[in-house]
Amino acid sequence: MPRRKKKALYMISVVSEMFNIHPQTLRTYEREGLIRPSRTEGNTRLYSQDDLERIELILRLTNELGVNLAGVEVILNMREQMEQMRLETTEAFEAVLRVVGEEVLHRRQSPGLIPVGRRGLSRRSPPQRRESP
Repeated sequence: MPRRKKKALYMISVVSEMFNIHPQTLRTYEREGLIRPSRTEGNTRLYSQDDLERIELILRLTNELGVNLAGVEVILNMREQMEQMRLETTEAFEAVLRVVGEEVLHRRQSPGLIPVGRRGLSRRSPPQRRESP
C-alpha cells in the first residue's frame, strides 16, 4: 500500500510566532471569515500550508498596503472568483480542443470530402472597398 504524505499542520502559537503576530489576531481573522483553520477533537486550531499563505497575503494587504479587514475580505473573495473563472475557462477551452481534434481526425479519415451546408457550395466575393469622401 502506498504511503500517504502527511501535510504539515501548525498550532496557533507556532503560526503567531512565524508571523510575529498575536494569537488574538489569528482568532480575529477566523472570526471575520478570512481564514478557516481545521480543528482537532479537542477544538485546537490547526493551520495548513494554504492557511499560512492566506495569512501572509492578509498581512501584506493590511500592513504594506493599508487595506482594512473589510477590504481584505472583498479582495480574497474576488481572487476566489477569478480562480473559479480561470478553472471554468480552462475546462471550456479543453472541451473545444477535444471537439476540434475529433473533427480534424474525422476529416483526415475521409479525404476528398468537402462539407456542404444546406444551401450547397457558394462563392464568396471579396468585400467591396468604400471610397472615403
